[in-house]
Amino acid sequence: MKQFRLGFNFLLSGFKLILKPGVRVYVLIPLLINSLLFAGVIIYGASTLDQLIDGLLKQWQWLEWLTWLLWPLFVIISLTIVFFCFSIIANLIGAPFNGFLAAAVERLLTGNEIESDQSLALTKVIILAVKSEFQKLIYFIIRAIPLLILFIIPMVNVAAPLVWFLFTAWMLAIEYADYPMGNHDVDFKQLRQKLGANRQLAFGFGSGVMLLTMIPVVNFLAMPVAVAGATRMYVEYPGLKNEIII
Repeated sequence: MKQFRLGFNFLLSGFKLILKPGVRVYVLIPLLINSLLFAGVIIYGASTLDQLIDGLLKQWQWLEWLTWLLWPLFVIISLTIVFFCFSIIANLIGAPFNGFLAAAVERLLTGNEIESDQSLALTKVIILAVKSEFQKLIYFIIRAIPLLILFIIPMVNVAAPLVWFLFTAWMLAIEYADYPMGNHDVDFKQLRQKLGANRQLAFGFGSGVMLLTMIPVVNFLAMPVAVAGATRMYVEYPGLKNEIII
C-alpha cells in the first residue's frame, strides 16, 4: 500500500507543478483550445435546438408547453458531454503539447534539459504524438472488449467492476507516463514493462487520475495535472529508471 499511496501523491503534486512559471503556458494553450472547442459545440447545439423548437412550434403550436422541458434537457446533455467526454477528446488535442509540458516540468525539477534524439520539427512531433495516442487507444480496445464481456457472465460479473477499475487505472498510468518517458525515447513496450515492475505505484497513480476525471470542473485540469504528476514520478522514483532487458 505504501507504493500505491506514493503513486497517488505523485499525481496530487501535479496541481502545484502546473502553476509554476515556465510550465503553465503548456497548460493554458491546450486548455484554451479545448474550452473554445466545447464552447463552440454547445453554442452550435443551442442554436440548432432553438431552430428545431421554432420549426416544431410553427407546425404544432400545442407543443409550446414542451419548451420548458427541452432546454433543461439540452443543458443536462451538454454538461454530460463536457464532463465525461472531455478527457478523451482533450487527450487527442492536447497530445502534441503534453510532451512539451512533461519536458518543462522535468526541466523545473532537475534544472537540466532533456537529452533526446527527438529534435524534430513541430509537425513531426504532432504526428508522432497523435500516432502514440492511437497506439494506446488500440491497446485499450483490444483488452477492453473481452473485459466488458465479463459483465454479462453470471457469477463472474460480480468481480467485473473491480477488474474494470484496475484495468482503467492501469491504462491511465500508461497514458500519462508515456509523455515523460517518451521524451527519453522509452518505447511503448518498455513503458509497459517499467510500469509492470512497479504495479502498485502505477495503480495508485492511475486510480487518482480516474478520481479526478469523475469530478466535474476538476476534470478539465485532470490531463495537465496527470502529465505533471507522471513526470515527477518518473524523475523521482528510481524504479522507473531501471533498464529493461529485452
